[in-house]
Amino acid sequence: MKKYIFSVVFVFTFFSCAELAQVASTVGTGLLSGGAVSNSDNVAGLKNALNLGIESAVANLGKTDGFLTDAALKILLPPEAQSIVDNIKIIPGGQDLVNKAVKSLNAAASDAVKSATPIFTSAITSMSIADGAQILFGGKSAATDYLKNRTYTQLTAAFAPKVNNSLGKKLIGDTSTSQAWNSLTSAYNKVAETAVGAVAGMKPVNVNLEQYVTQKALDALFVKIADEENSIRTNPQARVNDLLQKVFGQLDKK
Repeated sequence: MKKYIFSVVFVFTFFSCAELAQVASTVGTGLLSGGAVSNSDNVAGLKNALNLGIESAVANLGKTDGFLTDAALKILLPPEAQSIVDNIKIIPGGQDLVNKAVKSLNAAASDAVKSATPIFTSAITSMSIADGAQILFGGKSAATDYLKNRTYTQLTAAFAPKVNNSLGKKLIGDTSTSQAWNSLTSAYNKVAETAVGAVAGMKPVNVNLEQYVTQKALDALFVKIADEENSIRTNPQARVNDLLQKVFGQLDKK
């Protein structure tokens, strides 16, 4: 009888241990595969997505004619210079001057954004995010919007010298953007100050070119970063590492 009882207890104990081991293995596997996602994970994932966004933006906009061939982001003449386009026939060689100025503006922007990566990376790294989950579930460009709202002034100050340097480079033939712009506005202003210009309602154009191109280039970079963020949010194949898969994978369950 004792042997029988011992056998029953042994069998019960054996299977209980086996079952416990299986449960432990299952739990362990779940933890290794990711488990709960912490706020620090969410923050790290969001910053990773933003860094990928700036790399993609610089690669696309910083290439030759990156701005010029992008219909949505191509930089046109400043609004203050619209009167130049309106009175183009009055300006000697006006259309050619406009074309050169526009091409130069976009070339300067493409050249300047090549220096943007470390500026943005620094801003992203130092950016404080209190609630990663709130931004993660906040919308298709919530992280980009968060970055822009908190770093735009800082980025403008850091980026402006890069733009100014590009404006002075001879990127199109033997002419810099500043020279192309000055040739255009000088020719226009010369006519604007005559009786003919007065009758046509022409007013002299005076634009801070560095400020204008800096704003346009920065805004374009944020548009591209937002595009990349949205891609990571909606397309699992765009999540190119384990961290992005873990963090943004949460969106697939919503």
